Amino acid sequence: MATNFLENDLQVEDSHICVVMVGLPARGKSLIAQKIVRYLKWLSVNAKSFNVGSYRRADTPRPTAEFFDTSNPEGERLRRAAAEAAVTDMLRWFEHENGHVGILDATNSTKARREWIKERCVAKGYDVLFVESKCDDEDLIMSNILEVKTTSPDYVGQDPELAARDFRERIRNYEKVYETVDEPDSTYVKLINVGSQVIINQVSNYLQTRIIYFTMNLHITPRSIWLSRHGESEFNVQGKIGGDASLSPRGLAYADALPELVKHSIGDKNVTLWTSTMKRTIQTARHLTYLKKQWKALDELDAGVCDGLTYEEIESKYPEDFRARDDDKYNYRYQGGESYRDVVIRLEPIIMEMERGENIMVVTHQAILRCIYAYFMNIPQDQSPWMEIPLHTVIKLTPRAYGTQEERFKANIPAVSTFRAKYTSANMGGEEGLVDEDKVLSPAATGAQVNGVVHPDEVESIVTPHHTATTPA
Repeated sequence: MATNFLENDLQVEDSHICVVMVGLPARGKSLIAQKIVRYLKWLSVNAKSFNVGSYRRADTPRPTAEFFDTSNPEGERLRRAAAEAAVTDMLRWFEHENGHVGILDATNSTKARREWIKERCVAKGYDVLFVESKCDDEDLIMSNILEVKTTSPDYVGQDPELAARDFRERIRNYEKVYETVDEPDSTYVKLINVGSQVIINQVSNYLQTRIIYFTMNLHITPRSIWLSRHGESEFNVQGKIGGDASLSPRGLAYADALPELVKHSIGDKNVTLWTSTMKRTIQTARHLTYLKKQWKALDELDAGVCDGLTYEEIESKYPEDFRARDDDKYNYRYQGGESYRDVVIRLEPIIMEMERGENIMVVTHQAILRCIYAYFMNIPQDQSPWMEIPLHTVIKLTPRAYGTQEERFKANIPAVSTFRAKYTSANMGGEEGLVDEDKVLSPAATGAQVNGVVHPDEVESIVTPHHTATTPA
């Protein structure tokens, strides 16, 4: 199932699919919707989520459970108006912004509501795919209720226990009218108890198949992902790209320090550790005691004829290529090597495994981490190859229904900077400094974000997790 989307451009371009989320509250619908959008956009498919709750909050920002009682005519009217506004905007987006996959994120809990949505979409010639999340696992439902009461815009500033009580009452109001998806003439996938059972009906095209396959690999259990580049390598010190160099003395020091560094974040969680097959990542992870797995797909971007050269040498030997790559770094393919787009394609199975798994730590390379980070933080393709992913730093990402939380843990070990600005051959150079011991216990720096990119030089260097940034998923 690792078919390249780019090999099916015609099928994607001709597709217009409305994905209609279905399910009671606290079943992970918004999380699934956001993951579908992230995945498709990462693979160059124009996708967007339309959250009916966001439309409803424009008129009713913090409703009580009574608002969602079907015997409340004013609440019913406002909720219907929000759904109509969302569907209208989605259809307009398909028509005027070349949309391919629009996700209607709401409970859509009755057959009558789903039939109305389907009629509106079919009238415009758009396919409809229902994605229902069903769950009767009380532990999972409770964990989702806890998540909602602390992150949902409906409960900002409210007492957590009162919020949880009100949310449970909201669920009971929806349960009174809820009808599961079983319409025989509809296309749907039904995910039961976090994918322990999957029911599929009437799938008709390639893009629907891809979306369904992706959702089959999802789970909504809370978890985190830890990312780290390898320690500073001998090639890093020399300003060379690619290769299979060993760690420098400071890189070895980072490998020694890594177990204590990750302990601040991971604690006693059961974590699976992934590395590439290259020496510098294996050496970096050698003191970590987690279950380890090497992935060829995590190897660094192949620089082709430029492997082992410095940027100055590349600019001198291949000036036209050097300029062309900076013009479009995401799509440019090194002679005999790869582009960032190629890397995304080979990372698709990795992303599937990351979505399927629970707590995972990945020790790999700069270009690979840029692609993985861009996936989880929903970074635009043209920006992802220019992100700064510093050496000797662990990045913790925690996906949530309303965003992805990020924390950074920086080791007290200097390293060269491997970041190169656009249209410059000035070699990376410079060092990322040591932690200022006087700052370790001081309040966290605010940090800076530009389109979801946190720049390491604008984040306070600390060992403990003081800095947290949340970016909409």
